[in-house]
Amino acid sequence: MSPSVDALQEALKAEHAAVYGYGVVGARLRGRLRRSAESHWDAHRLQRDRLMAQISQRGARPAAAAPAYRLPVRVTSARTAAELAAALEDGVVTAYAGLAGAPEAALRTLAARAMQEAVARAVRWRADAGLPRAAGAAFPGLPPSALAPGRTAGPG
Repeated sequence: MSPSVDALQEALKAEHAAVYGYGVVGARLRGRLRRSAESHWDAHRLQRDRLMAQISQRGARPAAAAPAYRLPVRVTSARTAAELAAALEDGVVTAYAGLAGAPEAALRTLAARAMQEAVARAVRWRADAGLPRAAGAAFPGLPPSALAPGRTAGPG
């Protein structure tokens, strides 16, 4: 497979997980937060379908959704539902980071927009849950270890 198709597949897997996870999130929310979860669920379903079309157009078979996903947050309340939603969005950002380096400008644009939207949703979910900003939020998609200054070789 090409690097672009591989990156599209990774983004698709994250969208599959988000679609699944938002089903769990929505079950614990009411009112405005539930409407937000439903709207985000719809957005992830639409993006999943777009990615599947992009992959198919490149002659590859889109990755199938798993029957179930191990979720990073156990949802027991509205607060933990919001925590899970933020974590799902963080996963989407990370998955699209690989697509941001694609050789096609249209794919880079798709990745940038998807990452911006996911970061904005994660920030809103954290605020709704009363959680602090995510570590590394200045550079979403990078693991915290990438943000720590490392030793560099130099004159000694």
